Amino acid sequence: MAKLKKLIVACDGGAASGKSTGAKLLSKKYKLLLINSGLIYRYCSKMIILHKPKNIISFLKRKFKKISYKAISKQKLHSEEISNHVGIIAKKKEVRKIVNQVQMKVIRANNRICVEGRDIASKILAKSPKYDVAFYFKCSLDVAAYRRWLELKKSVPLKNVKKSLRFRTTLDKKRKNSPLVKVNDSIVIRSDKLNKKQVLAKMSKEVNQVIKN
Repeated sequence: MAKLKKLIVACDGGAASGKSTGAKLLSKKYKLLLINSGLIYRYCSKMIILHKPKNIISFLKRKFKKISYKAISKQKLHSEEISNHVGIIAKKKEVRKIVNQVQMKVIRANNRICVEGRDIASKILAKSPKYDVAFYFKCSLDVAAYRRWLELKKSVPLKNVKKSLRFRTTLDKKRKNSPLVKVNDSIVIRSDKLNKKQVLAKMSKEVNQVIKN
C-alpha cells in the first residue's frame, strides 16, 4: 500500500445503511483518511440544540473557524435528539454550503481519502477532485433500525428508532438540495445481505481493479 499515491473513494447511503462501517474497514485496509460528512452535520445539530442561536448560519460559520474535523470526529454525536434534528437542517442550502466548504478543505489537502455521506459521489466528489470508485450502501429498514437501536444501547424503543430512520431517509431522498441518489457507476453494497468480512471483500475487489488500471 505504500506505493499507492492517490485513491479517492465515495461512500453514499441512507441512515444506518452500513456505509460508516464499510468506509472504516476500507480506510483502515488501504490507509486512507476517513471523512464522515454526517458527523459534521451532526455537530451542526448539536451546537444548534445547545445554543439555540438566532442566526444559524453566522453562528455555524463562527463555530467552524474554531474547530477541526479531527476534534468533531471525537465528539459524542449519535443521540436520538440529534438524529431527529439533523435531517431537517441538512435540507438547508446555506448549511450544506458551510459543511461542503469544511469537507472540501480537507479533501483537497489529501490524495488518499474515503468520504462517506449522502451526496458524496453526486456532489462533493463529482469533479475537482473526482472519485476513483464510488459505493452505494443499501439496507432494509428493519435491519438498519435494529443496528441503530444497538448503537443507542437500547435507550429508546426500537419502533421509535425505526420511525426516525424512515423519516430521515425520506427527507434525504426528497430534499431539494443535493438529495440522496445513486450515481450510475457506483457499486451497490447490500449490507443487510453481507457480513463485515464480505462487505470489505466486495469493496476491496473494486478498489484493487482501480489500482491495477
